[in-house]
Amino acid sequence: MTKRKKTYYRYSICFKEKVVHEVSGGASITEVCLRYGIKGTNTVQRWIERFGQEELLNTEIRIEMKGERDRLKELETEVRSLKIAVAEKTMALDAMEKLVEIASAHYRTDIKKNSDRNS
Repeated sequence: MTKRKKTYYRYSICFKEKVVHEVSGGASITEVCLRYGIKGTNTVQRWIERFGQEELLNTEIRIEMKGERDRLKELETEVRSLKIAVAEKTMALDAMEKLVEIASAHYRTDIKKNSDRNS
């Protein structure tokens, strides 16, 4: 079984600046990638970020109704309160298990085993 060698592409700073300049001139990122054989548009997007041309990148604008925003906040609050409730129940369970462990050691008996027999 032969291993394939991976080819790494290293682009010069001048080349990167030229590509960013073309994108700022109106060419799309995809067009520039195809023209110069650049693999993946993320590479060019990183160059655009690095050279301070973030306005060329696509921006995400979220449009939502007021009710949707309120519902999202409501759900986030509910998730937060449920996490707190789970944490409290977990601590209570740990405390009960520790209490059973201490009582078993104090009375020199296995309380868990004895409580299963009574059920």
